[in-house]
Amino acid sequence: MPITASTGQPTVTTLRHQEREVLYAVGCGLRDDEIAAALAIPEEAVARHLARILATLGLRDRAAAIVHAFDCGLVAPGRGPRRRASGPMPPTATGRTPEPRIRISMLGPLRAWRDGQPLDLGHLRQQAVLTALALCPGRTVSRQELLDGVWGEEPPSTNVVPVYVYRLRKILRVGGSPVAAIEHDRCGYRLLPGAVAVDVGRVEELITAAGAAERAGELTEAVRACSQALDLFRGEPLAGLPGPLAELERLRLTARRDVLVQRKLDWQLRLGRHSEAIAELSALSGEQPLNESVAAMLMRALYLSGRQADALAVFDRTRRRLADDLGVSPGRSLRRTHGMILRGDEPRLGLTGTTQ
Repeated sequence: MPITASTGQPTVTTLRHQEREVLYAVGCGLRDDEIAAALAIPEEAVARHLARILATLGLRDRAAAIVHAFDCGLVAPGRGPRRRASGPMPPTATGRTPEPRIRISMLGPLRAWRDGQPLDLGHLRQQAVLTALALCPGRTVSRQELLDGVWGEEPPSTNVVPVYVYRLRKILRVGGSPVAAIEHDRCGYRLLPGAVAVDVGRVEELITAAGAAERAGELTEAVRACSQALDLFRGEPLAGLPGPLAELERLRLTARRDVLVQRKLDWQLRLGRHSEAIAELSALSGEQPLNESVAAMLMRALYLSGRQADALAVFDRTRRRLADDLGVSPGRSLRRTHGMILRGDEPRLGLTGTTQ
């Protein structure tokens, strides 16, 4: 089993002040001679302090002490130390947060890489546990949340969550060091902030950037940010993963992608890039024949490209599908687009947004 600061073990509060400083320095990766120089004590004293730390905390070796320093919160990987030791910082600390060396992609089958090399994440339930942690960056996820999200109403007969987390900790060693990207305490487990980059988080950053660009009137930049976000999707999100959480996230992320596609296409139409949008809108309309917003955008793109008859044909086709499948008439937005096309109201068709 992993060596951690679990409940029932001695904690750093049982150490003397200078021993805590030594443990902090060990967690930061300093050698004995560097610790001695930082704390202004003999190198032999560092060795004595470390020996007592290992004995007091019940740790096996220096590597276990490094893991303990992170697990107990003395050092926070990816975000730098949580406090400064009395001596200088490690030579590698520059004040900048390093780029995460582990990447996780959930916008398709679950995948992970360290320094560009793919990682074997194990079987599907284990992957689902990692997914639950990756969807809650920086937040502790309790064992019960993991059981509910991964197994639902059919929990395992044995306590497998710690086993899966232990395996994932070994797989997700930060940069191949003894430090794992997953920490735990008595409340549950979490991915260490800054240790892992998740593509879902990057999509949200790009969506925020796109919205800001639109508000600033920079529609070209908004389209670019949207396109970057959509490029991160590699198929059905979390494809094949079991459990209620994965199923809900599949639905949510798929809906998020659909909305993003429509926003991008609407901005392209407002930029006058009608022909560019027609192919994607036609495909989307075929996939979602009852989506009136998509039908209205396709009608606008066709009309503004000089294809009025094709635009009116889209309205007739959508009206029939709505009547046959749902027993309803076209909504206000679709009827208004149809009316503007009949009137030849080209200026308004070029500015109409999907939400108006």
